[in-house]
Amino acid sequence: MSDAYTVRTARPEDYDSVIAVVDDWWGRTASRDLTRVFVDHFFATSLIAERPDGSLGGFLIGFLSPSQPEYAYVHFAGVAPGLRRTGLGRELYERFFARAREDGRTVVKAITSPVNSRSIAFHTALGFAASEPVPDYDGPSLDRVVFRREL
Repeated sequence: MSDAYTVRTARPEDYDSVIAVVDDWWGRTASRDLTRVFVDHFFATSLIAERPDGSLGGFLIGFLSPSQPEYAYVHFAGVAPGLRRTGLGRELYERFFARAREDGRTVVKAITSPVNSRSIAFHTALGFAASEPVPDYDGPSLDRVVFRREL
C-alpha cells in the first residue's frame, strides 16, 4: 500500500463516485457498462482506493460467480490517471485474487474490447491468458477478448 491511497471494501454509495469518473478516466463512453446493480449487489467483493483527500483513486468491481463455484469475475476496474503505473491496479487485483482464493475459487475471468490494448497488456502482465477476439461475445458487433487466470 502507498501513502497516496488507502484501499477498502466498496459500499453501495460508492457507485456515484465511480460512475462520475469512468468516462473521463477511459477517454470514451464506458459508464453504460457499469450499472448500479454491480455495486449494490457485489460491494462486498469490490474494492475502492481513496486518496488522502477522500477522492477516488481507483476501484475494482468484481464478484464470486453464484452459478459457477470455481470462478470469480472482474467486471470493471480503473485507476485515476495520476495514479497509473504506481502498482495500484496490481494491488486491487491481488486483493481480489486473495478474496477469491479465500472462497475456494480457482479461476478469475475478465473481458475487454479488442481495441483496448492497455487493458490487454495489463491483464497479460498480471498472468492472465488472453483469448483471440471472440466475435459477437456481448451481442452483434460486440467482440471481446476473454481473460482467464488460474489462482
